[in-house]
Amino acid sequence: MSLLAEAKRVAAEFEYTDDDVRIGVAEFIRQMNEGLEKNASTMSQIPTYVTGVPNGTEKGLYLAVDLGGTNFRVCSIDLHGDTTFSLTQSKVAIPREMMHAKTAKELFGFLAKQIELFLKTHHEDHFAAHIRRRQTVSTPEGYRDEHIFRLGFTFSFPVHQIGINRGTLIRWTKGFDIADAVGQDVCALLQAEIDALHLPVKVAALVNDTVGTLMARSYTSPGKTGTLLGAIFGTGTNGAYVEKLSKITKPMEGDYDDTTGEMVVNTEWGSFDNGLKVLPSTIYDQILDRDSVNPGIQMFEKRISGMFLGEILRIVLVEVMKNPAVALFRDENSSFNDLHSTTTISDGSALFTQWAVDSSILSIAQADSTANLHGLRHEIEKSLGVSAPSFEDAQAVKEIAHAIGKRAARHAGVAISAIILQTGRLSTSTASSGPKSTAAIIEDVKALNLGAAATATANKLADTAGMATKEDDIIDIGVDGSLVEFYPGFEDYMREAMRAVEGIGAAGERRIRIGIAKDGSGVGAALIALVAAKMEKKSGHPLGNRQASLKVADYGETAKSIPEA
Repeated sequence: MSLLAEAKRVAAEFEYTDDDVRIGVAEFIRQMNEGLEKNASTMSQIPTYVTGVPNGTEKGLYLAVDLGGTNFRVCSIDLHGDTTFSLTQSKVAIPREMMHAKTAKELFGFLAKQIELFLKTHHEDHFAAHIRRRQTVSTPEGYRDEHIFRLGFTFSFPVHQIGINRGTLIRWTKGFDIADAVGQDVCALLQAEIDALHLPVKVAALVNDTVGTLMARSYTSPGKTGTLLGAIFGTGTNGAYVEKLSKITKPMEGDYDDTTGEMVVNTEWGSFDNGLKVLPSTIYDQILDRDSVNPGIQMFEKRISGMFLGEILRIVLVEVMKNPAVALFRDENSSFNDLHSTTTISDGSALFTQWAVDSSILSIAQADSTANLHGLRHEIEKSLGVSAPSFEDAQAVKEIAHAIGKRAARHAGVAISAIILQTGRLSTSTASSGPKSTAAIIEDVKALNLGAAATATANKLADTAGMATKEDDIIDIGVDGSLVEFYPGFEDYMREAMRAVEGIGAAGERRIRIGIAKDGSGVGAALIALVAAKMEKKSGHPLGNRQASLKVADYGETAKSIPEA
């Protein structure tokens, strides 16, 4: 069997058909509703106590930290109140030994130290001026540390949230495994280590990265319609969306404002269909799961996120190499190689090390359309430790990588489609006055309103073609992560899957606006910290001593509207 024929056979195992998409969406919605009705469900559907989304008028200087995977980021965000912001940040890799530390204190102590270094480097004036003690008659000791900076803590792991800055860790994902942290309040763990360093910082809000993405997108998004969903497609994957309060029927421990009739729900959709009722399961998926730190858990994430796609590719290539009838990465002599050199695999090749193949090679493979696949061959040599890979080798890698990446994107389309159908947003539509007339466009040109004329012309052409979508009918989705941002065609494959879904189709898909949420985990966390601080001031009670709810619209000028289903 030729190498390309074998690659095509393997690639076919990753095909995810339109029927598969429709079946997946139906089961996704079923598991979403199960999670809204009861705890301990496959999809956690965690209430966040956030009962609104920003509108772009919020202002202030806040800190945010982000523990989202392999890196820890500390930043300060200056919200300008006009949908724009300024950001200062630092980032440090999480040492692998910290990801498997014996105690939570080791990890959270490391995080607090990074906050201290950031303040000393970027806010020395504030840091020096506010590390002081002030007399306070409201406390028994008469003195207390003054917290100057309010901090939003983006913690991208499953938590049981019982307040705006209270939440206990349910389980670790993304390769972390620190047993004694499970069941503990992660905000309290971080605050304890911050206090040990006498830093003027108050952990004001606990934010999952997808909630942050949702908040940041709604702050910066064009138009007046609030963002429905924030989704991450990067190292891991997850989604947070605006749900009707009436659909959340399971018990909620914390207080919240029910006047909006809505609450942001953190789906934790990485665990969708852990029982593999509808998800595909190739032999390669099975090997990855078996050898992972959490077998049987996060099964959706293991088919869609950047942390796992490179490993799936590695497993496939190793399995193909085991077939003596298929010559992948080997030549009998140099005459079989278009480079006139014999292909060899180094002893330290990433192919032989678990998790050593980065998912970026899938993006490079997808992007390389050159005749001899020069860019991909260079990447194979650099990243896989394969010297002089042949054109046929690169063809095989490209074929298989494409299949893995496309399946991941179509899975992403399943998740987004399910959220849209679950919330009933497509059932709402506003009356239209139609596009501008040709005469009105001509008048814009005469008045030198060229921008308005160009927009109106584009809208008229789209309306003529049956493709026009009114701003009020837009369903806004915020996304973040390396896959959706850098994998060529990822959004196109997502949209292709959406069009296959009954209840969405081509007309519904055109109403969906997908935009990158710029720095969701930082800005989003800052936005919730801002509101939490105002709530604390309004109530007169520290948030750490009471349950808190959040209604963002209370702190902007006019909240973006969220159409009712």
